[in-house]
Amino acid sequence: MGRIDYLHDPDAPPANSVVPSVVAFVQNDAGQVLMIQRSDNGRWALPGGGHDVGESISDTVIREVWEETGIKAEVLDLSGIYTDPGHVMQYDDGEIRQQFSICFRARPVGGELRTSNETTQVRWADPTDLRELDVHPTMRLRIEHAMDQTRTAPYIG
Repeated sequence: MGRIDYLHDPDAPPANSVVPSVVAFVQNDAGQVLMIQRSDNGRWALPGGGHDVGESISDTVIREVWEETGIKAEVLDLSGIYTDPGHVMQYDDGEIRQQFSICFRARPVGGELRTSNETTQVRWADPTDLRELDVHPTMRLRIEHAMDQTRTAPYIG
């Protein structure tokens, strides 16, 4: 399924849904960041996805990282909550979703890199290489905030 992101675009279609979702800023001991290339729009992003009924939000983070990358992760803390109504995502099935994303910092605790049906590439990227990747501005903001270790919030699972 394809996806088009609109950011403060007056021609964007009106949202018809809001789905709580997560993204995970997973950083290894070498300081590299876990990045995925999305199969729906071809852009690079942090792994993540929608919150399912019956999950804690930390379970969502762990599940999404595993499903999309093959990496087992442990949630460390919260780096930001993003609810800009000017950011909507239009999907091929007619859903037009208003952004509602919670970004968590996490660390890898196992697994091996692999792709999934949602990812065409998965890699550990040096922070200096991130500017070379095609990353949506809203995802780039999440990455910048997560890298700033002064931006922390207590996390209660």
